[in-house]
Amino acid sequence: MNELIIELTEISPQEFFGQQNSNIELLKKYFPKLKIVARGNKIKVFGDEELLEEFDKRFDELTGQFAKYNKLDENMIERVLTSTSKEDYTSSSSSGDVLVHGVSGRLIKAQTANQRRLVDACKKDDMVFAIGPAGTGKTYTGVALAVKALKEKQVRRIILTRPAVEAGENLGFLPGDLKEKLDPYMQPLYDALRDMIPSEKLEKYIEDGTIQIAPMAFMRGRTLDNAFVILDEAQNTTHAQMKMFLTRMGKNAKFLLTGDPGQIDLPRRVISGLKEALLILKNVDGISIIYLDDKDVIRHKLVKKVIDAYQNIEHQNQF
Repeated sequence: MNELIIELTEISPQEFFGQQNSNIELLKKYFPKLKIVARGNKIKVFGDEELLEEFDKRFDELTGQFAKYNKLDENMIERVLTSTSKEDYTSSSSSGDVLVHGVSGRLIKAQTANQRRLVDACKKDDMVFAIGPAGTGKTYTGVALAVKALKEKQVRRIILTRPAVEAGENLGFLPGDLKEKLDPYMQPLYDALRDMIPSEKLEKYIEDGTIQIAPMAFMRGRTLDNAFVILDEAQNTTHAQMKMFLTRMGKNAKFLLTGDPGQIDLPRRVISGLKEALLILKNVDGISIIYLDDKDVIRHKLVKKVIDAYQNIEHQNQF
């Protein structure tokens, strides 16, 4: 049996190994045919030479990620160990920079390779589609980019919109004034903003129109200049709504459209405006389409398992 000895010299073994060696236990899960022993600042690995070479390569990539971000968690380990190439979990160095200094000193940055690709795409192009399942950080990263653009005076306002499909955009049956009717649909956008802008300042921005949160119906007839505009839950737009929205783009505007084609709430036989747009616009110069997947899930680890379980069923065409 062959042996590999790795010594950690420039990083903390305790932090790298995780609490109660949790990260080492993950390594054992992904390399079940190897015997892995961690003691002090050394790791001893026993097994076939070919597997040891693969382990050594992946371990070197993990230490590189730890040195870069000063942390190592289950999501990062999984991304590194399951990726077919280094490009799957890395991108340009600047895209991993802090986007916004949030409330209570929180540093908000893109956390995964595809989120960093989203940041790069928004720097390069004025219209970007971010496509992926729940929990992949599409909306949150987008809002952070919008807040960054506002703080750096690249734009004068932020406009956030999403279709209120559950009520068919006919909100008259709900109690309360218009704002109270719309707020439940816009809550995820408010939540992201509250992480990034102190509440008093956020209220002021909303009052003076610097930040506008409105349903799709309110976009009609407007020309959106000097604005960072996010269309969230774009999979629930119709053909007419999507065409209307895309043609609102004015001078010095950034458009980011986020959506999950797997969670369409439209009535049957109504074509999703997002699915159609992705086909129509995929080769248009100046438009980027970034796909995120379950490797980008940064919510509870069970979310990733739920996504996998549903994908397995959907692939079997049981629905």
